[in-house]
Amino acid sequence: MVAEGPNRVWSWDISKLKGPVKGSYYCLYTVVDIYSRYTVGWMLAGHENKELAEQFLSSSIAKYTIGEGQLTIHSDRGSPMVAENVAQMMSNLGVTKSHSRPKTSNDNPFSESQYKTLKYRHSYPDRFGCIEDARAWCEDFFDWYNLAHRHSGIGMHTPFDVHFGLADQLREMRADVLASVYDRHPERFVRKAPEPPKLPGTVWINKPTDPRHPDAEIPAQG
Repeated sequence: MVAEGPNRVWSWDISKLKGPVKGSYYCLYTVVDIYSRYTVGWMLAGHENKELAEQFLSSSIAKYTIGEGQLTIHSDRGSPMVAENVAQMMSNLGVTKSHSRPKTSNDNPFSESQYKTLKYRHSYPDRFGCIEDARAWCEDFFDWYNLAHRHSGIGMHTPFDVHFGLADQLREMRADVLASVYDRHPERFVRKAPEPPKLPGTVWINKPTDPRHPDAEIPAQG
């Protein structure tokens, strides 16, 4: 499964955030664009079920102009993910659904990577006092993640800049600055003029690694 630009492949999942007492938790629904790493939707709820999953995904899709057959949404095989109502909703909207391979724990790397970033954030608490506290924290986190976080997988740009088509121009500006520095002080650079990191051409989930395959390369990481 390959994405050559934004709004081609999304990855979604649900993660539990600890509530105020042992055994209590809130469910964080997120969907991330695997090409831009932009969080295209998130929702915090008191539980997880197929009705909430349908509501969450349909509202996330509705925020964007998605053509028939344009988008694939990938997930693991949790109960809400494989529910019939969720599949029917996607079909009605012209969205293709995709699931991780059975008994394969690392087939949803982009969502898993985002949750790791979230839970290792310095301000992430051991527990949230109430769902309103958790929702406010998530609001701040996703603002930072989308608008300020410079992601190594997208050339040190923010997800917002890549998702909304600003990154190419910003990369050109970076290149001009680096070229100017090199012209003034070439002795500072051992081999050649520096270049800003490149943007990904394609991003894969389960990219073929067989050297006989025409598209074979090392799989992209989240």
